[in-house]
Amino acid sequence: MIRKIVWTLSVLVVVALLGGISATIGWRPFIGPKSRPLTDRHFDRTPERLARGAYLSENLLNCFACHSDRDWTQHDAPVITGTKGGGSPAFPLEDLPGRVHPPNISPDKETGAGNWTDDQLARAIREGIGHAGRALFPFMPNENFRHLSDEDLASVIVYLRSIPPVHRTVPKTELIFPVKYLIRSVPEPLTQPVPAPDLSTAVTRGEYLVMVGGCRDCHTVQKNGQRVAALDLAGGFLLRGPWGAAASANL
Repeated sequence: MIRKIVWTLSVLVVVALLGGISATIGWRPFIGPKSRPLTDRHFDRTPERLARGAYLSENLLNCFACHSDRDWTQHDAPVITGTKGGGSPAFPLEDLPGRVHPPNISPDKETGAGNWTDDQLARAIREGIGHAGRALFPFMPNENFRHLSDEDLASVIVYLRSIPPVHRTVPKTELIFPVKYLIRSVPEPLTQPVPAPDLSTAVTRGEYLVMVGGCRDCHTVQKNGQRVAALDLAGGFLLRGPWGAAASANL
């Protein structure tokens, strides 16, 4: 009789546990992130793509703000010569859940992205899946970049292929428990083409720029890692680093 009671209670606990996981964090933290199979697509290098990719990477998307070393003693913390795209062995932003190291995305074939396929780069940029299949820490703003049109994505990748290679090994990102497992729920595969944005009006053009430029990431306050929709672009997000502590402005 006692065995039967214990067995029944055990079954109920397991069922409750399984139901709780399904209803809350889901199973992705245990089985790994969603990802699509890689393709053999290749983006041809053209002058138009190089120019567009330079504008996007250097300015709007601000790729090298994270994937380079920067001189924090100077105004605007310029990228240190010879490190552009070479990753950041000592990423300075505080209050992160572990040690975050933006990788070397320069064309170096031994320590950078020189041997990554175009689709590996595409999947990392827009879908949050690293070249080796792991989920990227969401400080990589793939939720914004997934709105990049296919042509803009191609332009970014073409430009990244054109910058000087930086031979530097960057440590792997090491996140604390349970964050390193919870981020596996973030990536979402893109299986359909992303068309060019509607640039017919200033408002629709601005909406695209604000989205892919990640304005909300800094200018919207967060609660438990999620932006507060009622305070969209109202400022107040606090950033701590070598500059001290700075709160974003209300836009």
